[in-house]
Amino acid sequence: MVHTVPEGPLLPAPISAPGTYTIFDIRAGCKVTMRRPIPGGGEEERLAEVLSIRQKPSPRNASATPSKAEVDPPETANGSGDSVTEQIEFFVHWHLFNKRLDEWVSATRVVLTKDLEWPRPKAPPGTATTAATATATATAAGSPAASGTATPTLTHPAVTKAATPLGRAGSVSLLKKATIASASQALSSPSGIGQKRKEHPDDTMEEDDGASIVSESVGDGMELDGAESDDGSSVVPAALDPRFAPTYMGKETEIEKLRHSGSMTQSVNEVQRVKNLNRIQIGKNEVEAWYFSPYPVEYAYLDVIFLCEFCLGYFPSQFMLGRHLKSCTLRHPPGNEVYRSKDETSGEEISFFEIDGKRQNTWCRNLSLLSKCFLDHKTLYYDVQPFLYYVMTTNDVHGCHLVGYFSKEKESAENYNVACILTLPQHQRKGYGKLLIEFSYELSKREMKLGSPEKPLSDLGLLGYKAYWMEIIIELLNDCHDDISIEEIANRTSITQNDVMWTCQQLGLFKYYKGQYVLCVTDQAMEQYKRAKAKQRKRIKPERIIWKPPVFSRDQLRFGY
Repeated sequence: MVHTVPEGPLLPAPISAPGTYTIFDIRAGCKVTMRRPIPGGGEEERLAEVLSIRQKPSPRNASATPSKAEVDPPETANGSGDSVTEQIEFFVHWHLFNKRLDEWVSATRVVLTKDLEWPRPKAPPGTATTAATATATATAAGSPAASGTATPTLTHPAVTKAATPLGRAGSVSLLKKATIASASQALSSPSGIGQKRKEHPDDTMEEDDGASIVSESVGDGMELDGAESDDGSSVVPAALDPRFAPTYMGKETEIEKLRHSGSMTQSVNEVQRVKNLNRIQIGKNEVEAWYFSPYPVEYAYLDVIFLCEFCLGYFPSQFMLGRHLKSCTLRHPPGNEVYRSKDETSGEEISFFEIDGKRQNTWCRNLSLLSKCFLDHKTLYYDVQPFLYYVMTTNDVHGCHLVGYFSKEKESAENYNVACILTLPQHQRKGYGKLLIEFSYELSKREMKLGSPEKPLSDLGLLGYKAYWMEIIIELLNDCHDDISIEEIANRTSITQNDVMWTCQQLGLFKYYKGQYVLCVTDQAMEQYKRAKAKQRKRIKPERIIWKPPVFSRDQLRFGY
């Protein structure tokens, strides 16, 4: 009698003991201990999950043909080539750390004296218990393929000379030909998984000296199901150029393609993209990118990408940026200034500009590309025409310098007053975030509407809105000496009733008294309010706003769909 394994519970994660694996056995999904620098100097050993693998980006003037040293690396005592190990990089997520700290690290920082945890296999439905147990046992012994999925692994280049040829042209499908053709293009792949590919770009399909090396392509990471050579061995496809992409693909293949591609759309529930930028210099500030942003692939994996702080154009070198600045005449965001206020104490002058995405298409796209570096849940589209952008700047004699912005739909069916909101990292923790939020609600008051930010909010966005809602609601309750309802609070503040109720629940303001629920400000909530008021944050002066709600005709709301 055969007993089936129930769906749902996962099998234990297979573990490989130290000494039973090498750098080239590590693949995406594995968890391994790595050395991580800590602030103040020194290093710590921390568990990290490998999300992607690549070969270290080569210099821009590097030859596309591998040298003899790359093909025949020097061997060390442990049997691995140090020169090859230094060229391998892992994109890792540090255990118990925020996702924005994910980064590319060198393979030399892997601690091989600690256990390696393989991806946890899932029990397939309808299989025998004995078979599942045998699979788990075989995987725990150190076999990376025992999890039931043919996942590619890194291969030592010294072993690749004996690799099986890819086969004759007559036996290779057109899809495989496109894969091999795209594999011989530019260097520095973000996908970075082991693959069989031609050693030289000019090799034809008839040659039999194919070799397996670490990925060097630059295009989109994409898997092809069922790609095999003539001898039955699995051929791991190289990254596909979008021009060679097939007209159809499975769901898993499409997700894998989106993780590394330059598409401006993403599914936030399924697609986890690999960060492609290191640092961004904008004006006098240099910041580190947090997340993936679909900048052109030619700009990916540079040490620093240089941005013009006025037109937000992007350049690969300081020289090209300097040449651009000599001809760039823009000194403020290309829109109408709707607010300007100067702080008498600090002398800081702040302005807000309203920008129509339909009129300033390029500038708004550049702004979206920049903001995607710091927003994980932002969905980008090439079409920015349905949105209005409200950009906050600080002003001096040199011009208006970008601090943050928020966007809103011209026509929102859900009455959202914010679609996307961001304060640049170099200006965070200075009170600018609450200033952006307050300005969005002042516009909602002018429109005589209730407004709410579009969901889901990022982690920092949720903290900012929660703090603002708490401060405004408690301030209103303190100033009001009569009975007040949730609906009246919403009408006075332009915060939706759902957001008001959620904030009151978070603060514990609802009390059951004489058969009904009443609002009662607790001592703890009052302490939070006093601490917030003591910071004397920046405030919007409503009388300084010069703005009327825009009215769009039906033709103006057609965006070329």
